[in-house]
Amino acid sequence: MRYAMHESDAADGRLFDPARGCPFFTQRTVSRTGAIEAGRDDEVLYVLEGRGTARIDGDEHELVPGTALFVARETPWRVEGSVRAVSVLVHDAERSPVSHAVVDLDEAAAGTATAGRQFLLGVTPDTGCASVTQFIGLVPPGRAPDHFHTYDEVIYVLDGQGTLFIGGEQAELRPGSCIHLPARLVHCLANTGDSELRLLGVFRPAGSPAEAYYPDGTPAVRPEES
Repeated sequence: MRYAMHESDAADGRLFDPARGCPFFTQRTVSRTGAIEAGRDDEVLYVLEGRGTARIDGDEHELVPGTALFVARETPWRVEGSVRAVSVLVHDAERSPVSHAVVDLDEAAAGTATAGRQFLLGVTPDTGCASVTQFIGLVPPGRAPDHFHTYDEVIYVLDGQGTLFIGGEQAELRPGSCIHLPARLVHCLANTGDSELRLLGVFRPAGSPAEAYYPDGTPAVRPEES
């Protein structure tokens, strides 16, 4: 299936990018240590492994597994220590009002994960990242109805087992699996395991991860629930 792959099949850590039909993002796994040159794209990261300290624009931030990080384009920075992260470059991003932002998603998980709201927000426009929303989705066992979103999204599976269904095709998901969902692509992501499926998502334009529509265009979530 062209909308799903596993990181073990990717060369040099490059996952979905314009060459794979994903024009808005370059999704990859990276190791960060030492000086990082300023780039022409915004970068949104989530630390998977390792520990370090990020030094950005005169500030210091601890990096541990579960840390979400946004670095605006043209911002040089460095990491003392070494971390492995999921990185999403945001091409042609809107100019952000800040040079960077850091969110502890493990802390967010302890404070805001509830049965009625199954996602945790990372870097967003509210933290200064103008173009995208980053989040962790918490999917219980079972299959949701087919639906679509009005945003373009890349996903990385952190924990659990699942199956992606699109247009009569399906792909098995496990930690390290990656997904690209273009806007308005009807799909279904089922948790086929016995425990929670945890997904790291980044989508554009920014908004609520709860926004979804059934194939006929009917909202899948009432506005008061989003």
